[in-house]
Amino acid sequence: MKRARQKAVVENEAPQTSQKSKKQKTCLYGSVFGESNLHASMDWGSLPHHVILRIFQFLPLVDRARASSVCRRWNEIFHIPDLWRRFEFELSQPATSYLKSTHPDLIQQIIKRHADHLQYVSFKVDSSTESAEAACDILSQLVNCSIKTLGLISTAKPSFMNVSKAHFASALTVVFVNSKSLSSIKIDDTPLDDPSLKVLVANNSDTLKLLKMSSCPHVSPAGILCVADQCHGLKELALNYYILSDELLLALSSEKHVDLEHLRIDVVSENPGQVQFHTIKKQSWDAFVKHSPKVNIVMYFFLYEEEFDAFFREETPVTHLYFGRAVSKAMLGRIGMNCPRLIELVVCANGLQPLDDELIRIAERCKNLTAMGLGECEVTCRGFIEFVKMCGGRLTQLSIMEEVLIPDSDYSLDRLHLEVSKHLGRMWFPDMMPTW
Repeated sequence: MKRARQKAVVENEAPQTSQKSKKQKTCLYGSVFGESNLHASMDWGSLPHHVILRIFQFLPLVDRARASSVCRRWNEIFHIPDLWRRFEFELSQPATSYLKSTHPDLIQQIIKRHADHLQYVSFKVDSSTESAEAACDILSQLVNCSIKTLGLISTAKPSFMNVSKAHFASALTVVFVNSKSLSSIKIDDTPLDDPSLKVLVANNSDTLKLLKMSSCPHVSPAGILCVADQCHGLKELALNYYILSDELLLALSSEKHVDLEHLRIDVVSENPGQVQFHTIKKQSWDAFVKHSPKVNIVMYFFLYEEEFDAFFREETPVTHLYFGRAVSKAMLGRIGMNCPRLIELVVCANGLQPLDDELIRIAERCKNLTAMGLGECEVTCRGFIEFVKMCGGRLTQLSIMEEVLIPDSDYSLDRLHLEVSKHLGRMWFPDMMPTW
């Protein structure tokens, strides 16, 4: 009986203890956060305006739209103009693309309410013609826009190139005419043409600073020359080599132009032997660099060995060189002799002949070289160490595959990394080919 009575007392006291504990915890939370703040934090609609705006900025577009249905206040913030300054339209066909396409109804809602707020706009489309056509249809609706940057990005070819030139040009014209404040345009692999560029220049010549338009076969040298003549604030330009000319370089060298900061040139050949590449005169390069002495001239080469004849026979002020296909020893020798401004060199492939002499000549003549990458090439360990010794600590990037280096009687691979590290002033190892 005594034990039973004690048990009953304990059972009766247990809830009181639990209740007391809960009360203590509540008091503790209230003392730290404030009881009113605790309840407020549970009310999502009462979050500060800037917090909700920040949440929306991190949400993917579809989730952002769903979040706008939480309450009236969230829906109001969903339509704040600042939230729509940057926008990326993702357009794809679900059966053929990995892209998460933007819902058409949502696009229409955004255009209807926020066309005049859009400032930084890009279109990402898959390879289907339907997606590219949809992008053109959206561009055609931006009649009240004030766009500053425009990018047309294809995740795979042909995309925009399958759209009729008339439809594409008409859609771009809407943006070019109505924005009047475009500063940056990236339009690669598109049917852009000379008349479209003239419309661009007529309406945005005072604001355009960056123009990237590689692989636009309907643009002629005359079209890009029109841009160079009228857009005096142009800072960055990217184009295919067939558009580059002595006249264009001289136009960019005139007193009315600001200093160009970046000139990117893509030298591409799909059909070996069918393209005859022209040569740019040394005098034109000299005038261009004299006008813009700090300009970076970046050249990407995708040629076959027999197509390099027109390049680097005279001094060329290129600063960054990338060879996506095999390049001959003779061409690398010309680079060492005629590219004194070279800062970065990347060679995808060369062959089975050691490049010792060519690298040493580059180290001797290219005093600004700070980055080097070698892929399927061959260099003796002795020649490589001599190259590094001549360049010294200014080589901030050195990416060499282990397979490139040929051990010799003086240096093994183990000793090589110690010797190279000593001359670079930091620990260095050759890159390892990944094992699949």
